[in-house]
Amino acid sequence: MYTLARQLLFKLSPETSHDLSLDLIGAGGRLGLNGLLTKAPASLPVTVMGLNFANPVGLAAGLDKNGAAIDGFAQLGFGFVEIGTVTPRPQPGNPKPRLFRLPEAQAIINRMGFNNLGVDNLLNRVRAAKYRGILGINIGKNFDTPVERAVDDYLICLDKVYDQASYITVNVSSPNTPGLRSLQFGDSLKQLLDALAERRSQLVSERGKQVPLAIKIAPDMSDEETALVASALLEAGMDAVIATNTTLGREGVEGLLHGDEAGGLSGAPVLEKSTHIVKVLAGELGGKLPIIAAGGITEGKHAAQKIAAGASLVQIYSGFIYKGPALIREAVDAIAALPR
Repeated sequence: MYTLARQLLFKLSPETSHDLSLDLIGAGGRLGLNGLLTKAPASLPVTVMGLNFANPVGLAAGLDKNGAAIDGFAQLGFGFVEIGTVTPRPQPGNPKPRLFRLPEAQAIINRMGFNNLGVDNLLNRVRAAKYRGILGINIGKNFDTPVERAVDDYLICLDKVYDQASYITVNVSSPNTPGLRSLQFGDSLKQLLDALAERRSQLVSERGKQVPLAIKIAPDMSDEETALVASALLEAGMDAVIATNTTLGREGVEGLLHGDEAGGLSGAPVLEKSTHIVKVLAGELGGKLPIIAAGGITEGKHAAQKIAAGASLVQIYSGFIYKGPALIREAVDAIAALPR
């Protein structure tokens, strides 16, 4: 059924089919129909960051930026759902066209630019959802906020989403907001992490609960840079790292239609680069901080490779576009088959 649906959707422009798919998944969720469309994955509970996940396969941020289809995605069998990236104020994102399929490589290039309806709209959607599983909320800065004031935007979003999120992801790795990736390094990273940790400590006192903080990083870092990020995350008391976002590299899509478009590349070509970052992080962190692996999972065995490399959880996005809900079950089964 999904193969037929994908053939029809792929006749539309990528962003049109994305919006239509989101509407359909959201409608199915409201009607309680999505669970009837696919076989549920096997039960594979796991505890990470002190949270109990139904299974270790989640939806990556970016597919549902505004929380429009939380119930719909949950009914497809995801063990957790991450929505966003959301910014303090609504913003339209970058000019269209800004989303490109590369089906020969099972890849996508996007330069969306954090297009979203703002944090307050997202929270209204979260409150309206019936889903009571693990919900991550991914936060970022507005396009027109100077990088030197980016901390302000992250703290605004942290304050607002704190009560509604199971965990909060801080996105410092999108390649589509100018200057954002500079926040991954050196003093900029330390200042951001320290500010987040301090504000989270205040919120724990005020709200009576500690919400885990995860930092999402890029795959385009050297081993030395990755090691420095790992050390900074440990020092600041973060709760997880998500590895990785999209890449600026073009290995695997050279010569393909749209392969030279600007933006972040996701899908199958990112698998090896992203998994290498997971391995480096695992070596540096030594089990002191869990890793959530994303990037290039288009088959169940890829999810198992991420776990074997040192991840505790995985997330899918582009693979879901190409393979549909069956990939969730396939990934859970492959992880379950790993030796314990």
